Amino acid sequence: MANVEILQLDVWKGDWGLPSVDIECLQVLAYAKFSGVPLKVNRASSPFSTPNGRLPLLRVGPSTLDTVKDILPFFREKHYNSDYILSDKQCADVMAYDALLKEKLYPAFQFIWWIDKKNLDELVRPWYCKALSFPFNFYYPGKFERQAHALMHSLYPTEDNISVIENEVYSEAQKCLTLLSIRLGDKDFFCGQQPSTIDAVVYSYLAPLLKAPLPNPILQNHLKGCTNLVKYVSRISQRYFEDEYRTYEKHKAEKNERLRRDSDSEFPNKRRNQILAALVATVVMAGYALSTGIVEVSVKDDEISDVPVDYILNDEDDE
Repeated sequence: MANVEILQLDVWKGDWGLPSVDIECLQVLAYAKFSGVPLKVNRASSPFSTPNGRLPLLRVGPSTLDTVKDILPFFREKHYNSDYILSDKQCADVMAYDALLKEKLYPAFQFIWWIDKKNLDELVRPWYCKALSFPFNFYYPGKFERQAHALMHSLYPTEDNISVIENEVYSEAQKCLTLLSIRLGDKDFFCGQQPSTIDAVVYSYLAPLLKAPLPNPILQNHLKGCTNLVKYVSRISQRYFEDEYRTYEKHKAEKNERLRRDSDSEFPNKRRNQILAALVATVVMAGYALSTGIVEVSVKDDEISDVPVDYILNDEDDE
């Protein structure tokens, strides 16, 4: 009986309905799903224990591979190849689009995650602080932030204005997203009816950008405007990462239902309190107006004539 080779893949843990929040981890996971690679996936809480301190990490017996450019060729050597149906031109397109996304989308992704202060303070840093154990929850966010700033400096060495860099990075990313949308058109996948490497690459970028609850969603909004790309991400998530997708959607629906019930239960009391507050405010304002003379109560002459004469005479006698 032949020995069965066990492949284990360590990846950054996922969230928001995704199996991982990391681009390279998502790319390997998607390719493995498309190609039918039998994997045991370990959601890691820290890459610190890996040989080179990075994820994804493919464990093959005593050996390890920890870069996409090494892992995917290894899968192909083992005859797990999602590109076997592609023509030579389509294979060339795979490499071209991989280079395009690294040049145009990756800088924007780094800016969104590690430089945009609102996203960093309200989403990214808290996420890593929760996902990682101490002291790694302090070490890795700082490390990734420094790497992102170093990338921006290498791309724009003469520009010190971060707003100018932001506009340039987002502009190039928006053009890239529009190009992807045009190229995909109404097809299910980029090279036909079955997903290939190019889909693993594109999905790995678009899925986190689309699904993360970004406080500053400038580029995310542009992606949401490309409706075919939104459907594309959902299609891959539902077909190939069904468990993560359904679990997240169920949790989100339950959370929305709880919020709705809480709102409904609070409504009668809230409405009553609003009415009482309005009445009290009206009475107070009326009393203040009368006491200060802003509003006077006038008495008409015909109302005085109705007063009994003897009451008036008696009143005069008293004086």
